[in-house]
Amino acid sequence: MTTDTLPGRGLLIVLNPKSGRDRSHDDPRPLIERHVPGATVHDLADGEDLARVVDAAMACEDPPTAVAMHGGDGSVSTMAHTARRHDIPLLVLPAGTFNHFSRAIGIETVDDALAAYLAGRRRRVAVAEVRADDDEPITVLDAVTLGLHPGFVAERKRRVDRLGTWIGGAAAAWRELRDAQPIRVGRGGRHARVWSVFVSVGANDEARIATLQRITLGDDRLDVRFHHARGSHTRAVASLAFGRKTTAVLRFLRLLPPESDIERMLLDDLDLTVHRAAGGELSFVHDGELVQRDGDAFRLRVKGIPDALEVYTPE
Repeated sequence: MTTDTLPGRGLLIVLNPKSGRDRSHDDPRPLIERHVPGATVHDLADGEDLARVVDAAMACEDPPTAVAMHGGDGSVSTMAHTARRHDIPLLVLPAGTFNHFSRAIGIETVDDALAAYLAGRRRRVAVAEVRADDDEPITVLDAVTLGLHPGFVAERKRRVDRLGTWIGGAAAAWRELRDAQPIRVGRGGRHARVWSVFVSVGANDEARIATLQRITLGDDRLDVRFHHARGSHTRAVASLAFGRKTTAVLRFLRLLPPESDIERMLLDDLDLTVHRAAGGELSFVHDGELVQRDGDAFRLRVKGIPDALEVYTPE
């Protein structure tokens, strides 16, 4: 078999060694070498820009025909944005702490991903784009969040190196329980004090508040949940529960906020003014990536984009 006919020819795989530091992810190289020996593999160095790596490869005489990302949700989201710019398909090799998008498309392991690639199974999925003030749009695969969740993510990032993801997450939740403050958002001339805003790509599970993982692939509507600041800190932090089992337990214990505190709407696009909470930071999160803003307020726009990204899927 010649180099030109090796499986994986035309596939650029980028490995992010910093993803999933608290999980025991096996080195994917043996699987890559066994199943797609013709692929080009690039280890992302500390501080190296992912988009520039792909742009440089696309500028070569023999550019890749598909890209793969071995990393967590943030890395995958960045690669998705780059894949969209070059109009090439994306293969997701899960390696993060949560892997929300890979689970949404049915890929649980690297084996699943490589099998999907070798079978050539692809489909187009909807995404969203988020823009803060006049910044360039950012591709969103799962969700955009405001309020408590960005504060939680910021606290977890500060603690993860010392405590690990899960203990650091628990410590961050405790900090949020103690210190969290509502934020003020404005839309269409109306203003409200809210604990959180969750914006999911596609209609999501009605039983959840923290819709951090999408459950549809073709739906380009935005499922927007405003958690109005009427209840206690405890219920506000409990609303960050993502897993179905955890949510069920918290609902049984009556720790979740009542349905009357949650305002839900399905929209094609969302345009908000976000104001800094008293003593807090001004920020938002997209696919687990924290973005901090200067000043006392900023404009946040989110828009659903149909059939925007081609991905490899198991079915």
